Amino acid sequence: MTDALSLVDEWGPEKIVVVSHRRTGMKGVLVIDNTARGVGKGGTRMSPGVTVDEVSRLARVMTWKWAAVDLFYGGAKAGIVADPASRDKEAVLRAFARALSNEVPREYVMGLDMGLTEDDAAVIQDELGDRGAAVGTPAHLGGVAYDRLGVTGYGVAEAADAAAQHRGLSLAGSRVAVQGFGAVGSAAARRFAELGATVVAVSTAHGALHDPNGLDVDVLLTARAEHGDHFVTRHPTGTALPTGSELTVDCDIVVPAALQDVITHTTAQDIKALLVVEGANLPTSVQARTLLAERGITVVPDFVANAGGVVAAAFAMDTRYSGFPPDTTGIFQTVSTKLRANTVTVLDEARQQEVTPHTAGRRLAEERVRTAMESKGRLPRN
Repeated sequence: MTDALSLVDEWGPEKIVVVSHRRTGMKGVLVIDNTARGVGKGGTRMSPGVTVDEVSRLARVMTWKWAAVDLFYGGAKAGIVADPASRDKEAVLRAFARALSNEVPREYVMGLDMGLTEDDAAVIQDELGDRGAAVGTPAHLGGVAYDRLGVTGYGVAEAADAAAQHRGLSLAGSRVAVQGFGAVGSAAARRFAELGATVVAVSTAHGALHDPNGLDVDVLLTARAEHGDHFVTRHPTGTALPTGSELTVDCDIVVPAALQDVITHTTAQDIKALLVVEGANLPTSVQARTLLAERGITVVPDFVANAGGVVAAAFAMDTRYSGFPPDTTGIFQTVSTKLRANTVTVLDEARQQEVTPHTAGRRLAEERVRTAMESKGRLPRN
């Protein structure tokens, strides 16, 4: 069992709230990591395996992500220990929202993460009677439906393009392997195809599909719509592989866009790509990143590469109480501009400081957070 006090360091967490509800069996946790730059903002996930430690790690990622894109919100994350496919999902979600009514939305605004949908965000708003309680609601309720828009995956591909140019590689014609074909992975694959890259492998929890000559992304999207994640086992072209094998196929760019902790030191030894672009949160270990750097493989950090979602969330935060539907036309341009610029800045800093991009990006984000903490008197006075 995690000792919550052992999670506290110089940055946070500022607050860890564990909640439960006997009748529904709801158990959950909110971690508000650091609010020096603004109110806590981060996704809410639902999974039977959610832990305090996991949510705390993800809340810290949000602290760095908001600071890295230089937007004024704080790092936070929430998790519910439940099966998102359960018949009791709505009752559990409503119980969770009620239990956090002291914190939401004054200290934390809920968003979408693994296991939650746009309608779930709407349920949270309904339960608390506050349109400001959650973002990511359907467009017909005035929300910025960024999962449906595919903003995060779009940004991952934009960051990958900037990173490829940085190391003299043309994205057009490059071979890309994408782990995960959900909201992030599928949108990234679509954008990669639009930019002229060749997607040679994709995967879901049910397996991977590989074709060195390239997979038709539009056909994959149609197959997923028809068969769900099982499409990888029913597709007429390509070779079926076990999940995880897509990370080590012969390609130029690997995009882990599914779960955390998937690229270990062992996996890093077998990666053949020149670029690893982190579409998921925390997909690589410290040891893996060190080895990849030694092998000359560039890793674009998660808090840089997948920050398109937080840019869209910032737009959504601005329009929570508006009576007018949000204008989404500027979101993609802002995502592209910010993520491309941040990618180049971090890679330049990493080269100059002779450190990994994660270290360089973290230093930049830490400097911004520390400056805010100093201004607000949150650090010890000398």
